[in-house]
Amino acid sequence: MTPRATDRARYDRATAHLDAPLAVVDLGAFDANADDLVRRAGGKPIRVASKSVRCRALLERVLARDGFSGIMSFTLAESLWLARAGFGDVLLAYPSADRAGFAELAGDPVLAAAVTVMVDDMAQLELIDRARGGGGEEIRVCLELDTALRLFGGRVRIGARRSPLADPAPLAELARSVARRPGFRLVGLMAYEGHVAGVGDSYAGSPVTSAAVRLMQRAARRELAERRARAVRAVRSVAPDLEFVNGGGTGSVQHTAAEEAVTEVAAGSGLYVPALFDHFTSFSGRPAALFAQPVVRRPGVGAVTVLGGGYPASGASGRDRLPVPYLPEGLRYDRLEGAGEVQTPLLGSPADDLLIGDKVWFRHAKAGELCERFDELRLIEGDRVVRTVPTYRGEGRTFL
Repeated sequence: MTPRATDRARYDRATAHLDAPLAVVDLGAFDANADDLVRRAGGKPIRVASKSVRCRALLERVLARDGFSGIMSFTLAESLWLARAGFGDVLLAYPSADRAGFAELAGDPVLAAAVTVMVDDMAQLELIDRARGGGGEEIRVCLELDTALRLFGGRVRIGARRSPLADPAPLAELARSVARRPGFRLVGLMAYEGHVAGVGDSYAGSPVTSAAVRLMQRAARRELAERRARAVRAVRSVAPDLEFVNGGGTGSVQHTAAEEAVTEVAAGSGLYVPALFDHFTSFSGRPAALFAQPVVRRPGVGAVTVLGGGYPASGASGRDRLPVPYLPEGLRYDRLEGAGEVQTPLLGSPADDLLIGDKVWFRHAKAGELCERFDELRLIEGDRVVRTVPTYRGEGRTFL
């Protein structure tokens, strides 16, 4: 059997007593992916991006491993929840307007010591101050440097629209504002290069596009390394005791970690290795998170229909945002129907060997978004389910 066929047999045996739909994490693959991230980080600590995991038990598992330290969260409510659960170093990666959350943070010394918030505008500091509600705890602050590559005098921008602070001078000016403002302490700087870390550079049948992406990413890495170093020097001139400089993501770990100015890297998707990460030449991982849908119809030769499965990923809509039919190998969507909310037809010769009730295994396009669809993850070792753990959703936590 092929390696994928062997995996299918293991997953089918492990879940034979369970009805689909269900979601699993292969712990062997998860741990191997964690080891590979540590190797690529070259000795620098990895901060785990929680939005790519969305399961406390698996966050605890990876943070217990050497090479991982701290969480990068995605909402203030999630940050406070994780801190209350005992996670002692939580960096909120996005600015927040959660006034009730800021009041709670400013009023609790344990939370204030554990959580660092993201700021890229004076107005955000003012919102926090107005929200304090009498809470006098010092708020830990991280500034974000925008990493987008700008070409032709800024007329062309490549990268996500994140922080308005693209250059060292305005970044340092905001750092001075934080340093002068009572009740805040500047502790970190973050610069996430999503156009490198989250964009694949190898697409089958598209050699020109792949070459163009690789060329862009090489230019972006060179430009950002120089600008990030200048930005760190500028901020450290204001806050010499800066605790961390965070950068990178799963697709750029080894490149970002090689920069002297960076003290830690971030990663999360590389633990699950969703389908969008099949298109990278910088690393290869083992798919660890999958979900199964049951066959409920056999509408004709070379076709089956599974229940549900329409779980598109966020981002600009397109076929690459759909889950990938993964096991058995060789199934594909009907182009006229795609992945449906209630039913999903699948075509291909493997369909003829599937019976009513059999499982078809899918990979989500992104990592943690899978957990918004399932209350539980079945953790598999070999061909056994060894534990069932709740996702954020299973704990009643849907933060966005």
